[in-house]
Amino acid sequence: MPSAQPAFGGMFRQLIELGVIEINTKPLDARIERRLKQFWENTSCPRCGHQSIMTWEKHDRVRCRNCEFKPAYTHGTPFHEKHLSCGEVLLAFTLYADTLLSINQIAPLLGRAYKTIHTAIREAEAAVQRGFPLTWKLFNQTVDGPTQVDESGKVCSGYKGQEPPRNSRSRGGSSRTGRSRWRGRHGDQLTLVAACRDSLRVIRGQRGIDYEGDLEPVIQEAEDLSQRLGEVWTDGLQAYREMDRDHRTVVHKERYVSPDGVHINQAECLFSLVQPWLRKFRGLSKQGLEQAAHTFGIIRSLNLTGASVEITIDCLVMGAFRSST
Repeated sequence: MPSAQPAFGGMFRQLIELGVIEINTKPLDARIERRLKQFWENTSCPRCGHQSIMTWEKHDRVRCRNCEFKPAYTHGTPFHEKHLSCGEVLLAFTLYADTLLSINQIAPLLGRAYKTIHTAIREAEAAVQRGFPLTWKLFNQTVDGPTQVDESGKVCSGYKGQEPPRNSRSRGGSSRTGRSRWRGRHGDQLTLVAACRDSLRVIRGQRGIDYEGDLEPVIQEAEDLSQRLGEVWTDGLQAYREMDRDHRTVVHKERYVSPDGVHINQAECLFSLVQPWLRKFRGLSKQGLEQAAHTFGIIRSLNLTGASVEITIDCLVMGAFRSST
């Protein structure tokens, strides 16, 4: 009996096997190699601290002239020691973060096992979240104007990566096998809060679905990334009214844009994009949901700035080469 396979990924796999579509990541491999070697040439040796790293074209090792440390040029990055080429790692992460394809659909496109792709994407996701603040500071642009803040109730509906898994009945869902329609208990509920300023998009999670919590984490991250924070625009939620910040409010029961032009359209637009993107996971734990939503905000910000492939590579590896910044 053939195993179940998502239709879109299955069709693409057949097209690839027929030779209609060919995935060739060699040009991307070369660009990643050049970028990583540029970082090595401008950073200190992780072993002795001397800035004396040598690189060679078409050689997978770099060398410290002081202590003779000879790591691979991918050392310390999410490209290191994978069963994938550097280009395949970046392609898999891009398809995950910037399309509606799930990991189950991405794996057949690259002809790899699900676990191989899952591991690579998770490490790339963690790396891009570490590197994005460092890379964002190097952008030659000004983030200015008001910061729009809004919230969207989202219930987690999965138990991925945790032991022991609960059966569907104890989770309050259907008794059928497979993914249930579990609605969760209070401790399993999460509200996503977004802050939008110019091209910057930040999404954070707060516990609970009847949201009356602290707005500070998402606003503080937006402030850290855009330096001096401008005026904050919100809707009429009580948590916003009690906020100890300079802010203006639009009451949605009355209108969507106040007479003096206050609105949260950018934040609402962001949620209209992130909700269908999150649905492809068919359920996420609290930690998985917040991490995925945060990644979406990062990628959306890069898209809005017209970031190049090199900028995406920088986000993935900047944390490993922190000393070079």
